[in-house]
Amino acid sequence: MIRLFEEHQVRKTTELSSSLWDFSQVTDGKNTPVGKVTVPSCWESYPGFEAYRGQGLYERSFEADGDVRIVFKGVSHTAKVFVDGNQVAEHYNAFTQFEAVVKNLPSGVHKLSVLVDNSFSEASALHVENDYQSYGGISRGVVLEKLPKHYIRQMHFTPIYKDGGWYARIKLVITSLTEDRWDGTVNVTLKNGETEAFLCSETCSMKENEDELTIETDEIACKAVSAWAPEHPTLYQVTARLQDESGCVIDDLTDRVGFREVKTQGKDILLNGKKLRIKGFCRHEDHPQFGCALPLSAIMQDLQLARDMGANSIRTSHYPNDELFLDLCDELGILVWEENHARGLSEEQMRNPNFERQCETCIREMIAAHYNHPSIYIWGILNECASDTEYGKSCYKAQFELIESLDKTRPRSFSSCRFKTDICFDLVDVVSYNIYPKWYHNTPVAEYLDDLYKWVQTTPGEGKPFLITEVGAGAIYGYRTSAKVKWSEEYQVQALEEQLNAILSYDDCSGVYIWQFCDVRVTNDWWNTRPRTMNNKGIVDEYRRPKLAYETVKKIFSSVDTYRE
Repeated sequence: MIRLFEEHQVRKTTELSSSLWDFSQVTDGKNTPVGKVTVPSCWESYPGFEAYRGQGLYERSFEADGDVRIVFKGVSHTAKVFVDGNQVAEHYNAFTQFEAVVKNLPSGVHKLSVLVDNSFSEASALHVENDYQSYGGISRGVVLEKLPKHYIRQMHFTPIYKDGGWYARIKLVITSLTEDRWDGTVNVTLKNGETEAFLCSETCSMKENEDELTIETDEIACKAVSAWAPEHPTLYQVTARLQDESGCVIDDLTDRVGFREVKTQGKDILLNGKKLRIKGFCRHEDHPQFGCALPLSAIMQDLQLARDMGANSIRTSHYPNDELFLDLCDELGILVWEENHARGLSEEQMRNPNFERQCETCIREMIAAHYNHPSIYIWGILNECASDTEYGKSCYKAQFELIESLDKTRPRSFSSCRFKTDICFDLVDVVSYNIYPKWYHNTPVAEYLDDLYKWVQTTPGEGKPFLITEVGAGAIYGYRTSAKVKWSEEYQVQALEEQLNAILSYDDCSGVYIWQFCDVRVTNDWWNTRPRTMNNKGIVDEYRRPKLAYETVKKIFSSVDTYRE
């Protein structure tokens, strides 16, 4: 499954990730066939590959002719794509969508090959040994599209609230696969249930040798629409249809959108004018059976459990998530903090010559693919990186400026762990901190939080919204003792009670994300600080079995409203 709805009625699409692929291990350029596997999947779920780090080859045949587009939602963490033995694409980063456009394929059966590599190397600045697992494989869906000579490559829908009503601006990118001059028209409609309303019609005129045309509309009044919010997540389908000179519809693109406004005002984050209080979880895409390639039912179970505990938000630590997850959050009214891919990198690691380029590519691809999701209320970057150094600040500055150039409608932030040394709060709309009193140190939570917040008010972060984006304590599932020592379920309950009550009662704090939703695998060099080679701070374990803290979190979160007075 690629999305929760059909993106095309006119453009012919075939899901290539709905059948078996041939998988081979690749060592020193030599292919050793392993057998048939499903896609999406991680090879860590294949017998004998549980800890494999290296290269693998995925292959299958497909039938097509003419111009085609092959879309990969995620390959971990580098991919080289071949059609009939010819390389057609190369991509780095497990967590963002990429594509290969192949022109003038002869009619018949063709061979698709994807060489995947999850090795760590100097060429990879973002995928490093870390406090989560870096899996290998085609971990998200793959789709084949038959393209006309002119097609809609991208559509961004921006809702605007003013003068008591809703408006929208639409940005469309039309791509040409010919060198000829061409004239056409694109019509855009908005659909709610069975009712479809016309929004606009725009002329498309492409000159000779012009391969791309960007169209940006004026503000369009959208009448009789309802706002998207956690308590009523109303969604609409927006469809663009491309016509040629004769009026024939040659291509289309549909996405789901919601009418909502996110902004900051003083110390508050406002959703549709209401002051938000975040009650959330940090969540990794990780499962003992599926690795990071969770199927829809497993993603849905995670969100059901989070909602049952009273959560209203998920932080996608520490990378963009599968679009199926975002589709579910759109439907369920769950707010999403989505961030680019980087965690805990030192200044030395950030000086890797590939670092800034790879980060910025991730940001571009993340926002391009996920812009229309109403559930995403904030963009984050560079979790716990070197925000206390001048070089680090230059990286934060460049990436925040890039985000602003791509999307001015959402606040920007990053999660800091630099206690009283961070120098980047002039760059953000929201100040965010990861804190672990009662775990890494025994300072009373209320005292630690108040001390930190008052220090922030002496920095350029003064008067800005303030979030706690990580807090928590570890517990080994089933380790029970009345002594309430660390790593016991009883101690996790005790720590979370003090942490959550202090944070959610602090007037100047807009909310909290618990670290973390479930226990997850970490890479092997973290074994000495992570029992079971896992990060064990989950409120449920890796199999989603609730720990004692489940009911504690549920009681506290359920007693607090989504909006502040």
